[in-house]
Amino acid sequence: MQTVLAFVVALCVLIFVHEMGHYLAARACGVKVLRFSIGFGRPLLRWISRGRDRTEWTVAAIPLGGYVKMLDEREVDPQREAPIDPAELPRAFNRQPVGKRFIIVAAGPLANFALAIVLYFGLFSGGMREPAPVVAAPAAGTVAAQAGLREGDRVLSLSANDRTEPVRSWNDLRMAVFSEGFGDARAVLRVRGADGAERDVTLSRLPNTGGNPEQDPLATLGLFLKGGPVTITEVMPDSAAERGGLKPGDRVVAWQGKPLTQASELIKAVRSQPGQQVTLGIERGGQRLEIPVTLDTNPAAKDGAGSAAGPTGKLGAALSQAVQMETVRYRPAEAFSRAVGQVWNTSALSLKLLGKMLVGQASLQNLSGPLTVADYAGRAANLGWQAFISFLALVSVSLGVLNLLPIPVLDGGHLLYYCVEFLTGRPVPDHWQAMLQKVGIACILLLTSLALFNDVSRMFLAHG
Repeated sequence: MQTVLAFVVALCVLIFVHEMGHYLAARACGVKVLRFSIGFGRPLLRWISRGRDRTEWTVAAIPLGGYVKMLDEREVDPQREAPIDPAELPRAFNRQPVGKRFIIVAAGPLANFALAIVLYFGLFSGGMREPAPVVAAPAAGTVAAQAGLREGDRVLSLSANDRTEPVRSWNDLRMAVFSEGFGDARAVLRVRGADGAERDVTLSRLPNTGGNPEQDPLATLGLFLKGGPVTITEVMPDSAAERGGLKPGDRVVAWQGKPLTQASELIKAVRSQPGQQVTLGIERGGQRLEIPVTLDTNPAAKDGAGSAAGPTGKLGAALSQAVQMETVRYRPAEAFSRAVGQVWNTSALSLKLLGKMLVGQASLQNLSGPLTVADYAGRAANLGWQAFISFLALVSVSLGVLNLLPIPVLDGGHLLYYCVEFLTGRPVPDHWQAMLQKVGIACILLLTSLALFNDVSRMFLAHG
């Protein structure tokens, strides 16, 4: 229920802001607005505003979009009993200069970008609790280990592709690696060791972060958060953990006799030994115990790249690992600058990833549909209001970028028409627009189908 509610709230906010951008721009340009609708289909709520325009405001049953209907001679309204009043023709959308039409159409995506800037500004200036960028001891043979990173090193900045990104949180580091990790770029990390001394370490390569959307780019490098003890918080009924005698509150300190410091190491080790008997070193009530556990087996499935994968082990216990948290806060001017930069970098990264997908250098599994958005909305809401606001800002940027793509039926397609009209002095012929409209609808249906397929595939993978 929380997931559904969070998804509906997120959609309604984003759609309202987008359509309000069109609405305010239309009013500012002197265009009459006939209807403002959140959603499609049968109206659930409907009212008429006061004033000479008497705009109809509607909340419809399907909240997967919205629209602003403006006075336009080219559209036939079956509810209109008489032709347009000649006195109102100057207020028709199609009668406006190309510059005004461009502004009205562009205002929707720009409103989404503006919303994201406001949300990020609030988060950055108000302060966010985030994991500190302090790394655990990297496993031998990983890129991080080869670079000379040590347990307790705090990452201060990342330099790659002639750019330097300051790092104040673990999420900053993940975003920097993701945005620079297209290709075989090297990276230099500025770190402060546990002794307080600063030094540079060179990562020989960054992962191809567009290749597998399920892959954590930091884990690929061998970078993990330095955390406290790995603690069992819940034991599932009729699971390997319950049969082995594990209990909530147990601290897992060893695997097969070897010290264990990361929950991710335990998860990876469990998955690699389906059906096998293993020994867990446990601390319980101040005592050290060696507990044998016969792991369960998950059936074969497909991995994140879509290829066949063998069966995996399953323990049946929920784990937690406390990490160092800090409040990251910026002064108002810096917070605003960072908010704008965040929106710009996220937009550029989205376009870069899309371009890589088009040329086959990034996986099409990076596309996500409404099911994944709903899932992440629910998870973000469960983590607290700051996580939900951050999620809302990210999706608002994505919605703005999506609508600016030069695909007919999207805002970007109309803007492309207006650019052609501005350059040639003539509007794109109606028959061309009608044909391109069909192509645009086909593209949207194809992208939507692919995104839904990815959503369903992730759901099956997640539930084994």
